[in-house]
Amino acid sequence: MNLAFHGERTGVVGRNGVGKSTLLRVLVGEQPVSEGTVWRSGSVGVLAQRVEPSSGETVACTLGIADGWVVVARVLAGEGTADDLTEADWGLEARTEAALEQVGLAGLDLSRATADLSGGEQTRVRLAALLIAAPDLLLLDEPTNHLDAEGRAIVAEVLGRWTGGAVVVSHDRELLRRMDRIVELSSLGASIFGGSYDLYVERKTAERAAAERDLASAGREVERVQREGVRAVEKKARRDRAGRAFAASGSAPRIVLGMMAERAETSGAREGRLAERRLEGAEAALSEARARVERVRELSIPLPPSGLAAGRTVLRMDRAVWATAQGRRIVGPLDLSITGPRRVAITGRNGAGKTTVLRLAVGLLEPTSGSVERPVRVAMLDQDVGLLRVGETLVEAFRRLNPEAEEQDARAALARFLFRNVAGDKRVEVLSGGERLRAGLACALGGDRPAQLLVLDEPTNHLDLDAIAAVEAALRAYDGALIVVSHDAAFLEALRMDEVVGLDGAEARGRGTAVIDPS
Repeated sequence: MNLAFHGERTGVVGRNGVGKSTLLRVLVGEQPVSEGTVWRSGSVGVLAQRVEPSSGETVACTLGIADGWVVVARVLAGEGTADDLTEADWGLEARTEAALEQVGLAGLDLSRATADLSGGEQTRVRLAALLIAAPDLLLLDEPTNHLDAEGRAIVAEVLGRWTGGAVVVSHDRELLRRMDRIVELSSLGASIFGGSYDLYVERKTAERAAAERDLASAGREVERVQREGVRAVEKKARRDRAGRAFAASGSAPRIVLGMMAERAETSGAREGRLAERRLEGAEAALSEARARVERVRELSIPLPPSGLAAGRTVLRMDRAVWATAQGRRIVGPLDLSITGPRRVAITGRNGAGKTTVLRLAVGLLEPTSGSVERPVRVAMLDQDVGLLRVGETLVEAFRRLNPEAEEQDARAALARFLFRNVAGDKRVEVLSGGERLRAGLACALGGDRPAQLLVLDEPTNHLDLDAIAAVEAALRAYDGALIVVSHDAAFLEALRMDEVVGLDGAEARGRGTAVIDPS
């Protein structure tokens, strides 16, 4: 592939496993290329997906300013050497404060252990480190994964103000809408689309439709040429039969019959070569058209009906509270009632208690006070689909979660979710993010008694854009009740939620009130 990155903001998209993160490693020089060359000019800064802080690492270390900070501190304390006076960076404090303010962490203690911060706060600190370093090109790998709505907005704002170049691998559609161009990686290579994500989708849809039309047209042309070839063979066979009948009649001299046979043979050979060339040309055109269409089976998640009645009580929380053993209230008191196939989104900052509410809803936690009633069958799928166990096959997982199912029942149910034949023997740990979610839905909804309340905790975190679209289509058609925690506003909008339960972090830990806002 031929790509160049300058001062624009570039979003990189593509199916999981196509090489998006590998591209970033190539750009930064961590991954050598097997063919071609990579030319770099200027400095490059990288924000990786997940980086575990080392033992003893402080915020100052993560920001990359620990050594410079010590030098300035020594000089200010009157203990600096002549070298310290030369090396001291007197603008470091101002740049650090400005960077932390941009990422929403103004006043953060630089001596604090990085490991004590939440995952989202650690991501923000590493983003602030890039702002302090001010490289010519930023490389961001899924920067908004695991961030709440506020964190996502901060990343978008930082990129909006960034004056250098940026390459962003992401499936966050709101973030991709802020890009200057989109680079799509596929099995066909790299395609560049000028403009933001919405324009990319529009052009991609048009290109895919045109490629499909060209493929269908080329296929029809091959069939036409093949039919003409068959008719030519049949026509020659009729001429040959007529010639043999004429020769058998004895009404022409042998020399004339010989000349006629030679002409027929020459003509037949010429027509045969012409037919072969036409067929070869049509098949070449078909191959070229096929090459323009990425031959990847679209993900499909056909959810069966749940049988949930419109007036059926699905969930009722009455002044539900959950607190730790030390008495710290995490969430509540919370009142929530769901009847029939309602769709409820639970939103709030990281740490506000959203996952705790979901665990109360499905019975993984019981309230420390108040009550929770769940009179229907419930299934919960978190971002890692934890109901599936590492080491078991899909058939084994299905039968564990649906004890009444025989092996052939399990295989038939999995086949409806595109895990056909030996795919049912796949082990959980080898599944991609999209496959894992599809397998979880199969186990939760594919049995004789499908769940009537489906609880989803950040289900799109590890999915690519195509898989997200398939999940959205499936859940829109689901006739059961839904409770969804997601920081992906576009995902919630696509699911057409009926209510939004907003958990305020401070209230969840203290007064614990929840605001139910009909959407």
